Amino acid sequence: MMSKEKIGLIAGNGDYPLHFARAAKAQGKEIITVALDGETDPNLANLVDSFTWVGLGQLNKLISVFKKEEITQVVMAGQVKHFRLFDLLKLDLRAAVLLKRLPNKKADTILGGVAEELGKEGMALVDSRIFLEKFIPRLGVLTKAKPNKEQQKDIEFGLKIAKGIAGLDIGQTVVVKDQAVLAVEAMEGTDQAILRGGKIGKGEVVVVKVSKPSQDFRFDVPIIGEKTINILREARAQVLAFCSGETLILNIDAVIKQANAYKICLVAVENNDQ
Repeated sequence: MMSKEKIGLIAGNGDYPLHFARAAKAQGKEIITVALDGETDPNLANLVDSFTWVGLGQLNKLISVFKKEEITQVVMAGQVKHFRLFDLLKLDLRAAVLLKRLPNKKADTILGGVAEELGKEGMALVDSRIFLEKFIPRLGVLTKAKPNKEQQKDIEFGLKIAKGIAGLDIGQTVVVKDQAVLAVEAMEGTDQAILRGGKIGKGEVVVVKVSKPSQDFRFDVPIIGEKTINILREARAQVLAFCSGETLILNIDAVIKQANAYKICLVAVENNDQ
């Protein structure tokens, strides 16, 4: 009997790794998973073929797990809380050497360095959207609610601001109202930025989420999920605009149904910088 093709999974937090695992399984893949301490959902173990806990600073152990299974392709799915990248108290020698040679400690730089280390061992880090094409919406409004003229102006205004901060690698989300910036995402993450902007704007705000000019989809994918819609509702946001063809909406049918129930507009817009 022919063995299944293996793929390695480095699993961060959130639902993304679970959706990836289900999609990869549907494609007949055998999934060898490295779970990150304090990040990965333990329920993922029920969806994969191999599940090993690894500390954030245990780079050599991570690579060893995949080498033992003769993995040649690896996917990173799910986030690691940004502030935890500054809390690597138990670095192994390989991780310590890697961090020392990096030009800065930005998340993309660190993850890019990990990709290089995998490459040295014959493992290619691949686009994490693989198998998940059905969750990537194209151009247009997804919901019953549509942006009115004033909201469309805010979307266009917010796109310019969001692209600017994304280009500076500050964040990828802004909250705007009446063409004024209420909140800019930084290390606290998207959800907190939305809540902060909603509080300042006293509701009826527009949220714009973009990709970076040089987004590396191997480990950095803009994601929207059911939790996002709940945060938008709490912030009393009326519109969420995001880049078409680049943003993953996990469990997309349920997300759209939820947005419709809360009368929130979801609209995929063109990113002219891509």
